Amino acid sequence: MTDPRPPSLLDALLPIVVLIGLLALTIGLFGVSATDGPLQVALLLSAAFASLIAFKNGYTVQTVADAAVAGVTAAMSAVFILLAVGALIGTWNMAGTIPTVVDYGIRLVSPAWFYFATAAVCALVGMVTGSSWTTAGTLGVAFVGMSKVLGLDEAIAAGAVICGAYFGDKMTPLSETTILVPKLVGGGLTTGQHVRNMIWTAGPALGISLVIFLVLGRSASGDSQASVDQARAALGDAFNISVLNLLPLALLVILACLRMPPFLSILGSALSAAILAPFLQWDAVVAFVDDPSQGRLSTAIEAGYAAMATGFTSHSGFAPVDDLFSRGGMASMLTTIWLVLGALSFAAIMERAGFLQRLLEPVVARARSRGSLIAAVICSGIGLNVIAGDQYVADVLPARTFRAEFARRGIAPQVLSRSVEDSGTVTSVLVPWNTCGAYISGVLGVSTASYLPFCFFNLLSPVLDVIYGFVGFKVPDADEPWSDEQPPASVPSLPEGNA
Repeated sequence: MTDPRPPSLLDALLPIVVLIGLLALTIGLFGVSATDGPLQVALLLSAAFASLIAFKNGYTVQTVADAAVAGVTAAMSAVFILLAVGALIGTWNMAGTIPTVVDYGIRLVSPAWFYFATAAVCALVGMVTGSSWTTAGTLGVAFVGMSKVLGLDEAIAAGAVICGAYFGDKMTPLSETTILVPKLVGGGLTTGQHVRNMIWTAGPALGISLVIFLVLGRSASGDSQASVDQARAALGDAFNISVLNLLPLALLVILACLRMPPFLSILGSALSAAILAPFLQWDAVVAFVDDPSQGRLSTAIEAGYAAMATGFTSHSGFAPVDDLFSRGGMASMLTTIWLVLGALSFAAIMERAGFLQRLLEPVVARARSRGSLIAAVICSGIGLNVIAGDQYVADVLPARTFRAEFARRGIAPQVLSRSVEDSGTVTSVLVPWNTCGAYISGVLGVSTASYLPFCFFNLLSPVLDVIYGFVGFKVPDADEPWSDEQPPASVPSLPEGNA
């Protein structure tokens, strides 16, 4: 059997053209509902087309099939986290955890400060947990729910959650991508050096974001105090608001501090809420099961299973409360998982056939100045988030591809690692079919298109990096020649607990 032929530029471009065409058609026809299934179909059709080009170049059916399976396998840890978060949202609603956070939040935070406080708190929690996914899937859900009660814009609230969560994720050595990227870049770079250099873009980006959120909060009218009081009264009627309801949240924080795997931490917290719910919210549990013939134990067990599997349904009789807290369940994440699997299948085939590497080669060759080289890294990371649909592909390939050029020009390795994070990691959440965009949109219940304009941190970080590159600010020379240490030769499996 002869070796496969290297792809031509046309070979690499054709699947991208097909993908863009199908995505544009899908979004044009279905709008924000495209993620309910049509986008997934477009991604799988694009993967099939990329497979045909790979076959033409001499790749066997088995090789392409193995690549697709490997791409899906790499997402399994993310899939389990998605399912756990779905269960957590269902049981936290049933146990009154999320309603209690919302109730306490609207007591303590005025509408004028809400967006600012949301971003600041999520930044702190992100630094403690080291995971933007955990932050968004827990407190983020509560903050978005709080915005609805206060009559504020849930898309802006989602943007504030994302800004804070991603800043916190980047400013801690506990984050998987913050650990991974310096290893990919090599050159003797440590995680501490990487984090210290990231602050020069992440700090100003968050600072500007907080100012904007403060202005947006000051200009937001929100509901009248009477409407807020009515919502709080409805909350009190539907749930027993008590500090005991926060025990599942406290357990999650403890497990995170003990560095337990995110899947086990989230699922454990979800199970604890299911066990506590019959003791703390018996009336809500009975109304949810709606079967008077059952005994107390049977009702409690059925409620726990149902909340984790298909989500909790509130029966308070007050429509805004019922709409807000009738959510969750593993089943609610299946469409998001479908989207993730479709995106990673396409990405895996594109990389295995050499298409992605072929697309990056001309970008590296045309980058003459330091500013244009950094801009090339940024554009590659953003482009790969769109094309490949996964932040780890968008981190690994630019780090590997641009490493030699940065070393040849004597640029410090932390400049490359910062550019990789400011593009590959930070912008992943802005793409609906990306694993991060699909996850965040699914757990917050806000479409990517709606929250994207308010993700100021995620939009500003890559822009600041490019500006620094052209003006020469914080773009130092390497203190010594890069080491011969080589980065990993392939895209790693998704770590247990996404960035």
